[in-house]
Amino acid sequence: MKQILSAILFSTVCLLASAQKTYIWCGTLIDGVSGGPKTNMTILIEKNKIVAVENGFSKPAADDKTIDLKTKTVTPGWIDMHVHFEGETKKGAVADRFIDNPADVAFASIKYANVTLMAGFTTVRDLGGSGVNISLRNAINKGLVTGPRIFTAGKSIATTGGHADPTNGYRKDLMGDPGPKEGVINGPEEAYHAVRQRYKEGSDLIKITATGGVLSQTKDGANAQFTEEEVRAIVTAAKDYGFKVAAHAHGAEGIKRAIRGGVNSIEHGTFMDDEGIELMKQYGTWLVPTITAGKSTADSAKIPGYYTDIVTPKALATGPQIQATFAKAYKAGVKIAFGTDAGVFKHGLNWLEFGYMIEAGMPAMEAIKAATINAADLLGMKNQLGSIEPGKFADVIAVDGDPLKDPKVFGKVIFVMKDGVVFKQDAKSF
Repeated sequence: MKQILSAILFSTVCLLASAQKTYIWCGTLIDGVSGGPKTNMTILIEKNKIVAVENGFSKPAADDKTIDLKTKTVTPGWIDMHVHFEGETKKGAVADRFIDNPADVAFASIKYANVTLMAGFTTVRDLGGSGVNISLRNAINKGLVTGPRIFTAGKSIATTGGHADPTNGYRKDLMGDPGPKEGVINGPEEAYHAVRQRYKEGSDLIKITATGGVLSQTKDGANAQFTEEEVRAIVTAAKDYGFKVAAHAHGAEGIKRAIRGGVNSIEHGTFMDDEGIELMKQYGTWLVPTITAGKSTADSAKIPGYYTDIVTPKALATGPQIQATFAKAYKAGVKIAFGTDAGVFKHGLNWLEFGYMIEAGMPAMEAIKAATINAADLLGMKNQLGSIEPGKFADVIAVDGDPLKDPKVFGKVIFVMKDGVVFKQDAKSF
């Protein structure tokens, strides 16, 4: 009997040892952590993990798989820290909330998730929706639909009339008082209720709207909308449940309250002043700029009837400022993580953000790190995502060209692997 068990054990060990590995030959490798690119490298992958990164083009065993990217630039899968998969910009979109059922939103979100993954973004944060974004995350994790790895805030938290109050713009008899269950709070006690509700629903993090916003049906796009006490209550409750907190914030005062209140990131940061920049450095708060969203909304606002009359002037005033604020914050030493606000513009064009960051003075290599290791750091996933290193998840993409010389190359993704599975391989480019 012992001999039989030993034989079975030996056979099992041999089977595991001979499990198929994948060798990716990289002409140029940008690994997400090094200061410069590396040439003629091999990434060795087993199941869903990177097990080695080797100099030269390593020779695989007979049963192993080889992916030849010798003429391409390979990077870690990109991470977009600010998307909205429950919608996409279009003229007159404000009426959709009275027409679309949750199922309609869900079916459209599948398309948006897929196009984002094909654009090279293997991980995203979905920062606010109705809760359909939680179901989308679950469906992707189960392999039912194709999309990036999602960390979602579920429903954003606002104050009454705040940017994420879902009844803004409704007629009086439809407004009601949504309350913490719908992510609308007033005071620290309700803040705890709202955070706990997000936990109950399955959110991965908390998002608050610390100031007014551009696309909400309210007049002011920059006013402070939380007291500092309310922010602190949200952050304290969030820590109890292992949540990080992202704060949508355009106006200077709301930004400073959010930073002092302990949030992990400021999203947009449009009208941040010098004091706000110094606070971000002091508290170690991340900036997620979303320059593409600013430019897109400003352009769309010039089209008659694209937005409502109350939104148009906000888009024209806010959109053009984001890039300049990003440039100032980056030069001052604020930590930057890549994020676009995709959904405010068309999903799949997230890569445009690289060009805008480079245009504003960030070197291309630093822009790539903002979308890889920096973003993973903000996620709290630095040990698992964001670089091509042994032990990390096998999230690998390739572009046709040199993105360090030409920002348009970021839009030429020809290979996408997420979690060790190839989702895109453009044979015409090999």
